[in-house]
Amino acid sequence: MGKVGAGGGSPAGLSALLAGAGLLVLCAPGSCGGGSCCPPRHPSAAPRWAPTPGGLPHQGPRGRAPAEPLPQLGRPLFAVAPGDRALSLERAPGTGAPVAVAPRSGRKRRSGEDLEKAERGEGTSRSPRGVLRDRGQQEPGTPERDPDKATRFRLEELKLTSTTFALTGDSAHNQAMVHWSGHNSSVILILTKLYDYNLGSITESSLWRSTDYGTTYEKLNDKVGLKTILSYLYVCPTNKRKIMLLTDPEIESSLLISSDEGATYQKYRLNFYIQSLLFHPKQEDWILAYSQDQKLYSSAEFGRRWQLIQEAVVPNRFYWSVMGSNKEPDLIHLEARTVDGHSQYLTCRMQNCTEANRNKPFPGYIDPDSLIVQDDYVFVQLTSGGRPHYYVSYRRNAFAQMKLPKYALPKDMHVISTDENQVFAAVQEWNQNDTYNLYISDTRGVYFTLALENVQSSRGPEGNVMIDLYEVAGIKGMFLANKKTDNQVKTFITYNKGRDWRLLQAPDTDLRGDPVHCLLPYCSLHLHLKVSENPYTSGIIASRDTAPSIIVASGNIGSELSDSDISMFVSSDAGNTWRQIFEEEHSVLYLDQGGVLVAMKHTSLPIRHLWLSFDEGRSWSKYSFTSIPLFVDGVLGEPGEETLIMTVFGHFSHRSEWQLVKVDYKSIFDRRCAEEDYRPWQLHSQGEACIMGAKRIYKKRKSERKCMQGKYAGAMESEPCVCTEADFDCDYGYERHSNGQCLPAFWFNPSSLSKDCSLGQSYLNSTGYRKVVSNNCTDGVREQYTAKPQKCPGKAPRGLRIVTADGKLTAEQGHNVTLMVQLEEGDVQRTLIQVDFGDGIAVSYVNLSSMEDGIKHVYHNVGIFRVTVQVDNSLGSDSAVLYLHVTCPLEHVHLSLPFVTTKNKEVNATAVLWPSQVGTLTYVWWYGNNTEPLITLEGSIAFKFTSEGMNTITVQVSAGNAILQDTKTIAVYEEFRSLRLSFSPNLDDYNPDIPEWRRDVSRVIKKALVEATGVPAQHILVAVLPGLPTAAELFVLPHQDPTGENKRSAEDLEQISELLIHKLNQNSVHFELKPGVQVLVHAAHLTAAPLVDLTPTHSGSAMLMLLSVVFVGLAVFVIYKFKRKIPGINVYAQMQNEKEREMVSRVSHPESRPYVPQTELRRPGQLIDEKVESQLIEVPNSNFESNGVLGSCSVFSRIPTEH
Repeated sequence: MGKVGAGGGSPAGLSALLAGAGLLVLCAPGSCGGGSCCPPRHPSAAPRWAPTPGGLPHQGPRGRAPAEPLPQLGRPLFAVAPGDRALSLERAPGTGAPVAVAPRSGRKRRSGEDLEKAERGEGTSRSPRGVLRDRGQQEPGTPERDPDKATRFRLEELKLTSTTFALTGDSAHNQAMVHWSGHNSSVILILTKLYDYNLGSITESSLWRSTDYGTTYEKLNDKVGLKTILSYLYVCPTNKRKIMLLTDPEIESSLLISSDEGATYQKYRLNFYIQSLLFHPKQEDWILAYSQDQKLYSSAEFGRRWQLIQEAVVPNRFYWSVMGSNKEPDLIHLEARTVDGHSQYLTCRMQNCTEANRNKPFPGYIDPDSLIVQDDYVFVQLTSGGRPHYYVSYRRNAFAQMKLPKYALPKDMHVISTDENQVFAAVQEWNQNDTYNLYISDTRGVYFTLALENVQSSRGPEGNVMIDLYEVAGIKGMFLANKKTDNQVKTFITYNKGRDWRLLQAPDTDLRGDPVHCLLPYCSLHLHLKVSENPYTSGIIASRDTAPSIIVASGNIGSELSDSDISMFVSSDAGNTWRQIFEEEHSVLYLDQGGVLVAMKHTSLPIRHLWLSFDEGRSWSKYSFTSIPLFVDGVLGEPGEETLIMTVFGHFSHRSEWQLVKVDYKSIFDRRCAEEDYRPWQLHSQGEACIMGAKRIYKKRKSERKCMQGKYAGAMESEPCVCTEADFDCDYGYERHSNGQCLPAFWFNPSSLSKDCSLGQSYLNSTGYRKVVSNNCTDGVREQYTAKPQKCPGKAPRGLRIVTADGKLTAEQGHNVTLMVQLEEGDVQRTLIQVDFGDGIAVSYVNLSSMEDGIKHVYHNVGIFRVTVQVDNSLGSDSAVLYLHVTCPLEHVHLSLPFVTTKNKEVNATAVLWPSQVGTLTYVWWYGNNTEPLITLEGSIAFKFTSEGMNTITVQVSAGNAILQDTKTIAVYEEFRSLRLSFSPNLDDYNPDIPEWRRDVSRVIKKALVEATGVPAQHILVAVLPGLPTAAELFVLPHQDPTGENKRSAEDLEQISELLIHKLNQNSVHFELKPGVQVLVHAAHLTAAPLVDLTPTHSGSAMLMLLSVVFVGLAVFVIYKFKRKIPGINVYAQMQNEKEREMVSRVSHPESRPYVPQTELRRPGQLIDEKVESQLIEVPNSNFESNGVLGSCSVFSRIPTEH
């Protein structure tokens, strides 16, 4: 699940940004421009849901305070909470000039001369289809234009009351942040900064303050410290008098705090670097701070003191409690990573967040970056079996899996809205790429039904998903969406939360009153629903809660949505009809509760005019707001109810200081509106007055009255309607057919009962319909369509399934595995359930309700277990089987095989595992020059080599998701000699019995033999054997020149062997292990290869030699066994007296398989790859079995003696 930035996810839009209140940042359009313009955001303030990969996205709840200084460039500006204003612009680096955004693809920009002509109403104009023509020219064959329907422009220039103030000395500063307290406050704060693009940091800053609505400003650098460089400006959302300034962390990490709207400041040092903040929605002094090293801190004193809450917190995944859903106002919800990289959902109290006091509301782990806490809902995501599964908790109750239609098979989900006790979600299904389906839920957020298919989506500048959906402000249940159909994107509108959708009717006439020939459904009006990320891009749409009937948007008329020929349109009757108001893009601001619309052209040229409309866009008057043309960087309106003061930010020239033009609109009104200045207006949808089950009548100011409205009055009256079929949507599992009826989908069984339903009880039997949430209709068909209580009939169990909680067929030995028993239908309260775990343990339950959280069981052995469940009631029975693979994690693989062998003789290779019993395994073998592997289920294979030389053997062992391998080298000769070596007893005192030591000592022994005998090193191979007393095997090899000549014969090998034995018997072979420690090397006995000769003439001697080798090996082991205890593991020879479990294909090693000694298995880290000179020779020998325990995994290892 990911965070989504729906174009209209918030009704505020750009207009709210420009005319609503409080915080504005001026940065370069189209780029972050560094950290100052890219502050980290929090999901409660920024609608972004991501993936993640893998993550659970959401849109920030309406009314939640943003935890950051301002909305950053590259994200929707409507993320600013109502009551806070923000906007992003920036000047070009190095020039001080405002950056002009490049025109959209396919759009033609007019010249400066054309712009001036257009501003005067002269020159050429465009038809709705984008055809340029002279204003006096009329298309042939078209009816006469209707001047009464044309948008009227008054060309007489009027003047607004304004003042200009220059931020002297800040001409080089290229970023600014503005806060306007509003709400009867005259204070405005401005933080300007110089961001160095080469250094990637802020090098200068200035803080300005106005106490007269922006007429004059005072520079406050001396109050915050002349050398202090400020990076961010934060404002408490619940008390605008409380201001927080953050210094640049590259110089110092400090906070400057003000409680008097920025008049005075106190400085507090920080011992961490703040990345983002989250203010409490009610308590003005409570703040959460997220540090750059992923730690979460809390403060109950508005940043004056901090305490650590949790480490390893996932970015943007921390939330304050939601009032009403949480009893404790200081409860914190967060997602944290464990040491092994998993994510967990945790809750704790702000002042007591110790390990012992943290709760885990969701059992187990969740997908990374997936926790969302929004209003009454908590969402998490858990992927199993390659599919994401989404879970929801309503009002902090137990989590339930979100139910989409069975074959939706979502690959991505975004929660768009949780308003009015309902979840609106966008789901990308398995067969979609750039579109999403809209789903709407029941009150608990569990059962979802389809609202609209194939809604267009796109990626924002930061990679976040943007859904083309806009919720119209002020009218409950009204949405606009861009749907992709037949490869064309069209705009649709709904008045009942997605129950019904229709295309937008295009205007009857264009800007000049010429008829527009646009016939539905082939032609309609299409709107851009993406909220602008800066004021110089198209796609602007705006509506206001205080002006519920007025919608302003950019778009085009035609068969589909286009990025060219964009015009501005307005609707003054809630989307029923539309008028074209401009042929080019403008920013439109709402003043005086929508009683006045202000339009400012999008242009890279300096301007000094704007347009005002007092009649909902029917006519416009031209006003000048400055005497000198201004490059406009941004606009900020006075926060509060009246919004009659506006500040324009810009520059007179490319290198001038910031110019702040205060525009006061109060002078254009001569009085306040009285009751007789208003008229009633009824909300309707194409004449249908009942919308969301009620008739609503609003009062509007009469268009001819030019009075100031003041406080918004809201709806004049509301009357519930009689319920009709249109007030009901299809219930979960039902689909609407062409005749309008909701019928069961092919995958849904309407007769299935709730699992809590029992004979004698009642359940709600769906009629196939459910009332649209928040619909206020009464009587009528409500009774007919509402689900009816019905007695639970007795039913035999059917559709029984047993699965693991995570959907896997594997479990780990010694750990809990949770089994879930699912029953499609049956009398669950009077049902006997018997579960046999297959390991000799069985349990019984009297009803399914006692098993809702699953059945936990621990397996103490590995293998494949047959888990059976039997369900019985008086009407019948059902059973199910699960074959569960219980494994122990494979830690190491050791390949055991001889170092030297003879040609054309079978060689046994064995994969020895640590631990030895891990469950079902697959072995993949490569040997010799074979390019194709051999795959077996057994850990031992036999093979022959037909030619002499060095050969590599590799085995890979697959255990679940883990694959381990080991590689060894074996030498192949026609014949060779083998001699057992022994050493003086002092060597045992220095033998740690690890492979590395044996490998190094083997190299030292070989060097001593070569020096004592003069035998070429190519003829000698030495391998120190595991165990005590220390012994080694000496191989005499028939070395051959690279040319193939001068190969040693058997007589030569005998001569070399005799020479070696002679020197050994004379104590001529010795080496110094360390200063003062001399070790003598002795000969034990000499053998000839092959060790086992199958010919009749040598069989007796060979068998005698083999038995002697076995006997000596056993004797050595027994002596060592009682001499020295193996460190690191306790070995017990015992009978297994536990009850045999019922198993299928119990995994074990063959009895005849060679094994490395127990000393080789002391520690997994000791089993490392050994080179040829340190490898051991293995021969068939006697074995016995012992059982050890390592952690939670039982180790069954056969321990051989070796020569």
